[in-house]
Amino acid sequence: MRPPIEPYEHGMLDTGDGNLVYWEVCGNPEGKPALVVHGGPGSGCTPGSRRAFDPERYRIVLFDQRNCGRSRPHAADPATDLTNNTTHHLIADMEQLREHLGIDKWLLYGGSWGSTLILAYAEAHPDRVSEIVIPGVTTTRRSETDWLFRGVGRFFPEERERFRMGVPEADRDGDLPSLLAAYGRLMADPDFAVRDKAARDWTAWEDTVISMEPNGKPNAYSDRPTEALHALVRICAHYFSNGVWLEEGVLLREAGRLAGIPGVLIHGRLDLGGPLDTAWELARAWPDAKLVVVEDSGHTGSDTFGREVRAAIDGFAGR
Repeated sequence: MRPPIEPYEHGMLDTGDGNLVYWEVCGNPEGKPALVVHGGPGSGCTPGSRRAFDPERYRIVLFDQRNCGRSRPHAADPATDLTNNTTHHLIADMEQLREHLGIDKWLLYGGSWGSTLILAYAEAHPDRVSEIVIPGVTTTRRSETDWLFRGVGRFFPEERERFRMGVPEADRDGDLPSLLAAYGRLMADPDFAVRDKAARDWTAWEDTVISMEPNGKPNAYSDRPTEALHALVRICAHYFSNGVWLEEGVLLREAGRLAGIPGVLIHGRLDLGGPLDTAWELARAWPDAKLVVVEDSGHTGSDTFGREVRAAIDGFAGR
């Protein structure tokens, strides 16, 4: 990671439907444009993401996706309506931000949920993307979500049962979208204690999934400020219970639309929550992408993983 830097410009993008999306720009105003697309969904962008880029060579744009981070209204408020927060709304926000900043094409960088949003945007607007770097590949297919919240439970049966028991009894034995939607309802409850327990039950499961990784630290998901924690869980439940509003497998089926866009896919072989096969499938469907498998990394990365990310980003700086 490079030394910390501060934005030289920031603002709130008015989407026209009651949402204000926070954005900031760092680095060189004349540098190569790059957009950081954060994960979650609902985690918000972090100062550390600025440090993945050479600030002398890149114009680094970051934004908080709808209803999280510094964007408003905030999902931690149970009165906030999430109806206008879908994958398609986020794609439109990215395109509106690009136009607002006067950028013709930009490099897209982000992993986990961020990689899904990157792929969805790039397949919708391939002429606006110069390169893509994805550390931690997911397309958030329903099958991938099912693995993350149910299949991987075969390694952690006690913790998975605890996650299931976090919702009312009537919601425990249905299909996975119903279980996740029940968490979403809890996160919209007017009682703070109800919301807080649901958020901590959810993130306890996510903490468990990465607990065996070489770089997996305790409470990685749950150890964040209460407002950010509640927004993350509420938005995750909202997206995952609705299949992120994408047809199953569409991002892989439409990967041919990425032809001509150079990409680097970096994935840890030890990623239990997001197994390597998705990255491998994407690399096969996208001929211009290079897949780098990092043997000592899971979802949370490693020193080797970080070096591969930096090499990929630096390698595109001169294009």
